[in-house]
Amino acid sequence: MTNALTVRGLRLTRGSREILKGVDLQAREGEVVALMGLSGSGKTTILRVIAGLEPADGGDVQAAKVGMVFQFHYLFEHLSAIDNVTLAPMQVQKVSRREAEDRAKALLDQLGVGHRAHALPRELSGGEAQRVAIARALAVDPPLLLLDEPTASLDPARRHDLGDALHALAATGRALVMTSHDADFVRDHATRVVVLADGRVVEEGDPHQVLGHPQHPATRELLQVERARRR
Repeated sequence: MTNALTVRGLRLTRGSREILKGVDLQAREGEVVALMGLSGSGKTTILRVIAGLEPADGGDVQAAKVGMVFQFHYLFEHLSAIDNVTLAPMQVQKVSRREAEDRAKALLDQLGVGHRAHALPRELSGGEAQRVAIARALAVDPPLLLLDEPTASLDPARRHDLGDALHALAATGRALVMTSHDADFVRDHATRVVVLADGRVVEEGDPHQVLGHPQHPATRELLQVERARRR
């Protein structure tokens, strides 16, 4: 497997606050990498820097073409699901409407929402909107897909379906990097977890090992907060 993403020594400061303090991160083709950490640890900022939405103050990001799925989806409310998915290929890649629609239909079918192709965003459930947003990000065929808290609006059954969809996408050779606060989801569906604290990577490895036998105090604190949140 080759790297779709290599991050070295990533640093970012906002005002007087240092958000990222030399982060190293890799994602290989076929991997589902989960970034975990308490609020303020820098995990979403890392995704934004990788996607080119926020400039870093230091370090190096080597990434393949990137697609990003935001936590709140940000679908265009006046466009149907399929029109949301065809927009970028037609406007950015200049492909024909027919080709863009064929690609969009295939993606929506693959993600289990082909039957909702002509629904408007307000007519979709949270899980359906999530899948349409993933299809939109995949429409330009990026080797690297970033997802910010993909389970945030999903019930347990939909989280399992999403996990299956992410595995299917990784099996096509894509690298997936997601932020998540959901330890169970990460345990079940990520191939590697990276724990951040105070702008640094403090622990990483197999999710079952890291989350089952945490070595760093920040990982133990994260899991305690997660258990308290569920009560």
